[in-house]
Amino acid sequence: MSSKTQALVLLLSPLLLLSHLSSSQGYPIVTYWGQNVNEGELSTACDTGKYEIINIAFMNTFGNGQTPNIDLSGHCSESWGVPYTKYASQIAYCQGLGIKIFLSLEGASGQYGLSSAQDAQEVAQYLWTYYLSGQSPGLLGNVTLDGIDFDIEAGSNLYWDVLLKDLYTYKEVKTFYLSAAPQCPIPDCYLDTAIRTSLFDYIWVQFYNNPPCKYTDGDTQKLISSWNQWTATFNANKFYVGLPASPAANGSAGGYVPIDVLNKEILPQVETSPKFGGVMLWSRYFDYLSGYSDQIVCTPHEAFNVVRAPLVAMMKSASEVLYRLLSHY
Repeated sequence: MSSKTQALVLLLSPLLLLSHLSSSQGYPIVTYWGQNVNEGELSTACDTGKYEIINIAFMNTFGNGQTPNIDLSGHCSESWGVPYTKYASQIAYCQGLGIKIFLSLEGASGQYGLSSAQDAQEVAQYLWTYYLSGQSPGLLGNVTLDGIDFDIEAGSNLYWDVLLKDLYTYKEVKTFYLSAAPQCPIPDCYLDTAIRTSLFDYIWVQFYNNPPCKYTDGDTQKLISSWNQWTATFNANKFYVGLPASPAANGSAGGYVPIDVLNKEILPQVETSPKFGGVMLWSRYFDYLSGYSDQIVCTPHEAFNVVRAPLVAMMKSASEVLYRLLSHY
């Protein structure tokens, strides 16, 4: 390739990249998989290419000396002869696609809780050994998950900060992520002390269930005000706007945001925060039915942020080639 042609390609490439991504790039999407057998397999969810992170929902029994258990609501059961270990290969497949797979600690129901700091330490060691380290096979088989999600919505509010701190110490051995899914009122009833440690990498705030901070009847301000309070008060690498993926996803508890309202009125406001990470949807099943995530689009401003770094690198390369070319004349 001649120097002139090389320079022309380098000059045009950033423009083509910006044009493509500004028109097609969506926001990072997080979802929860595992609570409805009709949502399909985990690998199928990954094949859609929609999701940045998928939380396996849920580990519903742990702590208080109990034998840990995972509930995947009809996807598999040891008693049926369909073990949880069938998902080890699907988890590895998804990770090979660049999708992060987390294990979510049970949300609104389940037999879980922490009785002491020692109990929290033992649960942290269990999660590390059987789900994060890759050292020993757990209920999901021999897996090395990308993170642990705290979706704590029942039981006691004690020792979740201790569990978080104990898990965080294992980051010295291996990189993984810690996330939280608090309700939108501040303080969160269960996770406030853990959130105030500033050790969570990601926080996807559930902007539903709670009238003071959810979208209702054309009113976006309660949600946006709550978002601003979360990002100003707490520290995490990224915050996500958590929403139901359809009206049916949360039923009478509400919080569903029509897609036009989300794209035109909410996302342009919240994306201005440097802490903005994307959108969390409950759940994969309801997103599968509604196609909600397919309709979430970047504004031109956010699309430019997505391509800023590669764009600068390409322009720098182009300028260097042009400099060398012109220096010969």
